[in-house]
Amino acid sequence: MAVREIFAGMPWWVKWVAVPVIALVLFGGMIASVVGFVIGLLFKVLLFVALVGGLIFVVRKFMSSSGSRGDW
Repeated sequence: MAVREIFAGMPWWVKWVAVPVIALVLFGGMIASVVGFVIGLLFKVLLFVALVGGLIFVVRKFMSSSGSRGDW
């Protein structure tokens, strides 16, 4: 017996309301932890890119200003 055959005789609210609510109750913590992990990872990647970009900017600025003196 396939899942489609089981749901064929059910009212629409069972398929579109009750089943998703049960899934959220059972797996809500796991879904929230996965979403939190992905958002945290994206934040760390963006922070890394910003810090590396800032470092490159500072180094280029310092090199261009001290390049005329030639004391390196």
